[in-house]
Amino acid sequence: MKFAYKFQNLLGTVYNQGNILFTPDDNTVLSPVGNRISAFDLKRNKSQTLPVECHKSFTCTALSPNGVILIAVAEDGEALVISLISKTVLHKHRFNRKVYDIQFSPDGSRFAVTFQNDVQLFTAPGQRSVDFNPFHLERVFFGSHDETTCIDWTSDSKCFAVGAKDMNTRVYPVKRCPNLGVYSLGGHSDIVLHCFFAKDSLNLYSLSRSGQLCIWACDTSLADLWVAEENEPEEPEEVPEVDPLSEFPAAKEPRLPVEEKKSNKIAYTKSARHYYRDLTKDHSTLTSACFHKTTKILVAGFSNGSFFLHEMPDFTLIHSLSLGEQSITAAVFNRRGDWLALGTTGLGQLVVWEWQSQCFVLKQQGHYDQLMTLTYSPDGQYLATGGSDGKVKLWNTSSGFCFVTFNEHTASVTALQFTHSGKAVISSSLDGTVRAFDTTRYRNFRTFTSPRPAQFSCLAIDPSGDVVCAGSQDSFELFVWSVQTGRLLEILSGHEAPISGVAFGNAGENQLLVSSSWDQTVRVWDIFKSKSQQESVRVHSEALAVAFRPDGNEIAVCDLNCRIQFFDPVSTQQIGIIEAKADLGRFRREDDLVSGKTASKGRAFTTLCYSADGMAILVGGKSKYICVYHTKEHVLLRRFAVSKNWSFTGMTEFLSKRTNTEMGQRGLMDLDEDDSDRQKLSLPGVRSGDMASRHFKPEVTVYSVQFSPTGQSWAACSTEGLMIYSTHTEDLFDPFDLDPSITPASTRALISGPSRDPGRALIMALRLNENKLVAEVMESIPVHDIALISENLPDKYVTLLLNFSALQLENSRHFEFYLNWIKTTLFAHGQKLKSRSTTIMPVLHSLQKALIRKKEDILRITQRNVSNLEYAQSVFKLTLEAGNSASDGKDSDSVDGEMEEDEED
Repeated sequence: MKFAYKFQNLLGTVYNQGNILFTPDDNTVLSPVGNRISAFDLKRNKSQTLPVECHKSFTCTALSPNGVILIAVAEDGEALVISLISKTVLHKHRFNRKVYDIQFSPDGSRFAVTFQNDVQLFTAPGQRSVDFNPFHLERVFFGSHDETTCIDWTSDSKCFAVGAKDMNTRVYPVKRCPNLGVYSLGGHSDIVLHCFFAKDSLNLYSLSRSGQLCIWACDTSLADLWVAEENEPEEPEEVPEVDPLSEFPAAKEPRLPVEEKKSNKIAYTKSARHYYRDLTKDHSTLTSACFHKTTKILVAGFSNGSFFLHEMPDFTLIHSLSLGEQSITAAVFNRRGDWLALGTTGLGQLVVWEWQSQCFVLKQQGHYDQLMTLTYSPDGQYLATGGSDGKVKLWNTSSGFCFVTFNEHTASVTALQFTHSGKAVISSSLDGTVRAFDTTRYRNFRTFTSPRPAQFSCLAIDPSGDVVCAGSQDSFELFVWSVQTGRLLEILSGHEAPISGVAFGNAGENQLLVSSSWDQTVRVWDIFKSKSQQESVRVHSEALAVAFRPDGNEIAVCDLNCRIQFFDPVSTQQIGIIEAKADLGRFRREDDLVSGKTASKGRAFTTLCYSADGMAILVGGKSKYICVYHTKEHVLLRRFAVSKNWSFTGMTEFLSKRTNTEMGQRGLMDLDEDDSDRQKLSLPGVRSGDMASRHFKPEVTVYSVQFSPTGQSWAACSTEGLMIYSTHTEDLFDPFDLDPSITPASTRALISGPSRDPGRALIMALRLNENKLVAEVMESIPVHDIALISENLPDKYVTLLLNFSALQLENSRHFEFYLNWIKTTLFAHGQKLKSRSTTIMPVLHSLQKALIRKKEDILRITQRNVSNLEYAQSVFKLTLEAGNSASDGKDSDSVDGEMEEDEED
C-alpha cells in the first residue's frame, strides 16, 4: 500500500464563524470552517473544502464580483488572497489588528477594509500592471472615534458608508467631491453593526446592536453628486512673463479676493426609525443583517435564533422564522435575491432558504459538540459519526453531506460500527444503552440494555453480524447480546478497571473476542465455545485501545506509555513493539509554566486502526499528529499534522521570545493591580479552570481514526472536525515489476504497430501503472477480444486491472465498456480470487462503491428525465385540448352563421 495521502475534505463541521458568501452564479456557498473554507455546490449537491489553511480561524471574507478572487481575513489580521480557479494562496498580508469587515466595490476595482478607527482603501488584485502587489494602499479615511465595524458601497462604486462602535455611520467619497466630504450620521444608542445603501441612491439604512433601524433620506441623487465636479471648468495655470533684458522674472501681481463658488452640499434627514424589539418581544440583540438592493428586502437575525424579512423602505413585514435558540451570526442573499443563506455558530448550522416558497435548498448541521467516534460502511460509501451531543450522523463520502441524524441517545456516543451487510449501524453511549439503527428506513429498531445501569465505552460486532459486545467503564464487565432477538446472552467479567477497547477477529478456525482495560491487561475470549475460556496478557501499562488485523493473525494494543505492542491471538505471545513516544510530538498550552517536553508526559495515542490489507496501522490520540506505522518492519512511514490552527491550545512546542514580557509569558500574568482579579494558574500537568469562561480554547486531540475498506482513504475525528485524507493515484508514478525495455513508446507500438499484440500491451501498461496509458490501451482493445485477453491475464495483474476499472467507473464515460472488463475478469479468475480474499477485499469494496455511486447518478438522471417527459406530455395535452376547443368553437360559429343565412333566404 502506498501512502501518498492528501487532505481531501472536512466533514462534521459546516460553519464556525464569520460571514457566508454566494458565488456570482448562485450555485455555490462559501462557508468559513475554522481556518479552512468549505464550498457547498448547490447544483451538483456536493461539498469540498479548499486546500487552503491559515494559522488562525477566519472571521471575515470577501469575494470579487467576477468570482475569481477570495480574500479571507483571520482573527489576528492575517489576510489570504485565494484564487478560486487554482484553489491556491496567491498572497499573504498582515494587518496585525482585528478586521471586522472587508468589502469589494461593485465594479471590482477596489476593496475597503475596516482597520481600527480608520478605513483603508486598496486597489483590487490584478488591477495594476505596474507592480504585482495585491494590497496597494490608495487612501486611508479617518473620522471615527472608535473601531469601525461594517462597510457598504454605493451602486456606482464612488462612495461607501462605514459603521462604527461610536454609534455613528459615516459616508465617504472614494475621490474628492465638492458636494461631499465626510458626512456623519448619528441617532443610534448602541454599536452600529450594519449599514446599507439603497440601489442607485444615497439613501441609507443603518442597524445597531440593540435592534434599532434608522432610514436616512438624501436630498441629492447619486447621479447629481458628481455633476458639479464634472462641469467645473479647469482654470489654466498662469505662467509668469519673463523679461529677456532682466535677470529675474517679473513679479506676479497679487490677485484680488474672489468670492468662493458655493457648492450644494448634500444633506441627510432621518425619514423613519423602527425597533425590532417590538417584534422579538425580548431583550435579544441584533447579530446579523443583509439587504438585497434589487428586491429591497432586508433580513435581520437575532441572538434568540429568529430572523425577520421586511420590504423597504416601508418596513413591511414579509416573513419571520426561528432556527432555534442560538444566535444567527451570518445572513446573506444570493444575486437574484430568492435564496437566503443563514449561519449559526452555536449549532454549527448552515441553511439556504428559499423565502418565496418557504422551503430549504440546503440544511446542514454538524455536531455542535465534539466528535468522538466514526466508522466506515463496508463499501466505503458512507461514514457514521457520533458526538458528545448524543447524535449519530450518516455522511455520504462522495457528496460530503449529512443525509440522516439519529437523536435517540441522551449522552455522549462512545463507539460506532456498521454491520457486515451495511444495512445497520450500532452505537454505544454513556447513557447505558446500545442502539441499532436501520440505514434503509432510518429508524432505531433495536435497543440493548444491561441488567444494571452501566456506561458503555467501546463496542464490537462479530463478522456474521449476529452478536454485539460492549464494554463498560464503571462495572468493568463485557455484555454480549443477540442482534436478532435483542436478548442478553452473556456477561463476561474478569477485568478490574474500566474497559477501553473490544474487537472481534477470526484466528484460524476460531472466532475470538479481545478486550483491553486500564488494569494493564488484554484478555482473549472464546465466547462461542466456552465463556469461561480466556487468556490474559500483561502489557505493563494501562491499555487504551485494541484492534484485530483483518486476517485475524495479529492483535495491536496501544498503552499509556505510548507503546504499540503486537501479540499473537492464539499463543498470546508478543511478536513486536513500537516505541512511539518520540513521534507523539510536544504539547504545551499557553498558560503552562513548563516546557513542551515536560507537559507532554502522560500523553499517549488513544486510538488505532489497521489498514485494509493489514500492512499498516494508523494511530492518533492526545497530539496534533497522526502516525502511520508498518506492521512488519515496525517503522514510522509517515506523520500527518492534524491542524495548523493556532486558535487551539497545544499547538506550541517551545517557549517563544515574541510572547515574553516584563512579567513573564504573555497571557500568564494579569497586569491589574488588584490581586483578586489575577488569573489563577493551574499546576503543571493539571487540567482545571472555569469551562464557562468567556475565552476558552479547545485542545488539539484526535479521538478516533479509521481506514476506508477500499484502502484509498482514511478519516479522523479531531478537534477540527471529520478530516478525510485520500490518495491521488493519478499524480503518483508507482510502477510494478518494471524493467528497462518497458516504456510508453514500446507499449503504444504494440497497439497500432505492425506487430500488434494488445494482450502484451495491456500487461506492459499495468506494469508501468500510468492511468492515462492503461486507459489508452484498454479502450483500443475491441469488445470481442476482452474475454480472451482476460482469461490469459496473469494472476498478479488481475488486482491491478480490477482496481483501475473501479477508478474508471467513476471518471470515464465508457461505463458499459469497463463493466464488460470487470465481468469477464471476475468470471475468469473468480475461483483463484477466493483463495486470497483478504488481499482482494479492498478492490472489491472499491468496485462496489463505484457501482453504487454510478447507480445513484443514473437513477437521479432517469427520475429527472421521467419528470420532464411527464411535464412535456401534460403541456402537450393541455395545448391540444385548448386547440380542439378553439376549433370546436369556430365550427359552431360557422354552423350558426349558415343557419342564419338559410333563415334569411
